[in-house]
Amino acid sequence: MNDLKILIADDHPLFRVAIRQALQDALAPKEVIEAHSASTLASAIEAISDTGLVLLDLAIPGARGFSSLVWLRSERPDIPVIVISSSELPRIVRRAQQFGAAGFIPKSSPVETIGTAVRAVMSGDVWFPPLTVEHSENDARLIAGLSRLTPQQFRVLMLMAEGLLNKQIATVLGLAENTVKIHVTAILSKLNCRSRTQAAILVRSLNLEEDAKLPDLRSPP
Repeated sequence: MNDLKILIADDHPLFRVAIRQALQDALAPKEVIEAHSASTLASAIEAISDTGLVLLDLAIPGARGFSSLVWLRSERPDIPVIVISSSELPRIVRRAQQFGAAGFIPKSSPVETIGTAVRAVMSGDVWFPPLTVEHSENDARLIAGLSRLTPQQFRVLMLMAEGLLNKQIATVLGLAENTVKIHVTAILSKLNCRSRTQAAILVRSLNLEEDAKLPDLRSPP
């Protein structure tokens, strides 16, 4: 794994140092890159095209629950993601798996676990603690709906969920307002949502502890 580039996305500097050292000791990767927020994660992914693995803390600033994981799987489905989290709730682990993570490492795990998990994932396997909760049909429908969006549509959706109007979204993303309007129409159609409010409720369901009733994302007959 000497040619592997690993990106650590976590907002705690001491934890990033500990993870970096554990990776160097166990795997000696070619490079370890650090990001401390959702925005610096996005910048790093854009700048470093040959990133081979991401270790992602779900609670980094700028993320909404599982939004960074879903964004990564949409933006760069070729990069495996291992979630690192201070929460060990079985439901969180299961949701991370359903939303596309290749592994899950509780932050309370021994340092050796990091090397074990990374080796497993980079060999094409997955690495999760034993799961004690069942597959969720709600989450399955949610991720199926989100997977229909293009990366740009996903960005628009996240800004919609923050309450931004089309003109504001256009400014943030550097798009024409009419282009944003076209994206919004496509988003609502793909997600089977009748309104921006329904779409916002859907995004809120990405929160770590959210158990809201989702809009019906099943494809119409």
